[in-house]
Amino acid sequence: MRDVVIVGAGPVGLFLAGELALADCSVLVLEKNPQAASPYWALPLGMRGLNAGSVEAFHRRGMLTALLDASRVDARQVGAREVSAPRDVSHFAGLRLDAADVDTGALPPRLPGPASEGIMTSLEAVTGVLEERAVALGARIVRDAPLEAVDQDGDGVLARAGGREYRARRLVGCDGGRSAVRRLAGFDFVGTEPLFTGYVAHVTFEDPDKLRPGFNSTPTGMYLRTPFEGHLGMMDFDGGAFDRSRPLTRDHLQTVLRRVSGTDVTIDEVHLASSFTDRAMQTSGYRNGRVLLAGDAAHIHSPLGGQGLNLGIGDAMNLGWKLAATLHGTAPENLLDTYTAERHPVGAAVLDWSRAQVATMNPGPNTPALRRLVHDLLRTADGTTHVFRATSGLAHRYDLGGDQRVVGFTAPDFRFRDGTHLGDLLREGQGVAVDLTAAQSLRETTAGWQGRVRHAPGPVADDLGLGALLIRPDGVVAWAEGPDPDPEAFRRAATRWFGAPTA
Repeated sequence: MRDVVIVGAGPVGLFLAGELALADCSVLVLEKNPQAASPYWALPLGMRGLNAGSVEAFHRRGMLTALLDASRVDARQVGAREVSAPRDVSHFAGLRLDAADVDTGALPPRLPGPASEGIMTSLEAVTGVLEERAVALGARIVRDAPLEAVDQDGDGVLARAGGREYRARRLVGCDGGRSAVRRLAGFDFVGTEPLFTGYVAHVTFEDPDKLRPGFNSTPTGMYLRTPFEGHLGMMDFDGGAFDRSRPLTRDHLQTVLRRVSGTDVTIDEVHLASSFTDRAMQTSGYRNGRVLLAGDAAHIHSPLGGQGLNLGIGDAMNLGWKLAATLHGTAPENLLDTYTAERHPVGAAVLDWSRAQVATMNPGPNTPALRRLVHDLLRTADGTTHVFRATSGLAHRYDLGGDQRVVGFTAPDFRFRDGTHLGDLLREGQGVAVDLTAAQSLRETTAGWQGRVRHAPGPVADDLGLGALLIRPDGVVAWAEGPDPDPEAFRRAATRWFGAPTA
């Protein structure tokens, strides 16, 4: 019997497979599609934005260089900077924001490092890097294996896929918005129904100059022209009425585009196209016995703001080390319950973020006034900073207790005397005790968690006024104290997250 079966070989499933294999778990990934590649994952339709939090996750697992190379991004675009202000804050409902308006003093403490910015990439690049890592660590991928049944008992889970049976101690559904795992394992799925049908397409225009570049709000919807030639996005507020089983013909796309844009633009040829809606749904919990969900299997929403992929990577990063520790028997009681407790509110917030943008874009007589109001609010420092906090992946805080301002946030990327960054020390998936006082007592205490927590003595370039921190394997600060840290407080925090110390 394997430790884990993962259903779905997309970015979330592959990231999780790598996390579990890194922790010496036996992992099998089942994928319904027979081929690893998809034209929808390549540019332009596969274009995705990874926020700074997701880029940091790749850095912390030693995949940043491979990701940047696959994405054709210069490392200098995301690397160390003298200030923590971002280069870009993206948009809200198509309203662009100025990064110069971000109030860095209102953000959690940050330090310059190799992964300070988000990047534009593609699903093809992301999945390629993640699959290579997962396979190299020992995960096995079985393709052309659509899931047919899931049964669980007190000892494990039996999955039937592609006419074969696979048994494991746990099963994780990472199989997207139409998740078979979610349906077969009996998860409820609740939320709001769609207001629009969205389209993304790669086309050839006869008269492209009739369409303005960027986001364009109109009395009947919205359209987007990106710098990628022929890359088109549309939102048609039809109540999500388009039937996805129908073919996306040139005539249909042209009719929708003319209606939404208010022009007589002509599409000569459609190279590739797909549709989506703003249906926003979430399971009430991410675990049902021995079956768990991550990524779009647990939550779906419109792609506005580009949060879906980032949300799924956050799920995988949070779940991987907790599930591995549970399987190895080193986890404290109820550690796995913190996966839903921590990630469900994040997913709910992203769904509301999507709904708010849809409401701001929904055509109607009052919409122009609403958009003007939102535009004015977002032009303020508070408004721009709020958007950056919500979308950067750096400012969400888990409620872990304690009064230190860094606890619950993703850890600052401390740079040690030898040039090593904290992110480098997280590559093996262990926790890290950052000991900025180099106290003998803290070093001796950390030894009780050898193999689970790595001791990292200072000094560092900037200690932010701290004396010691305990960093979880997902990079979240679990505990921190000032210049005179208490070893007993560290012991309590380490026991809470990593189980009892060894004798």
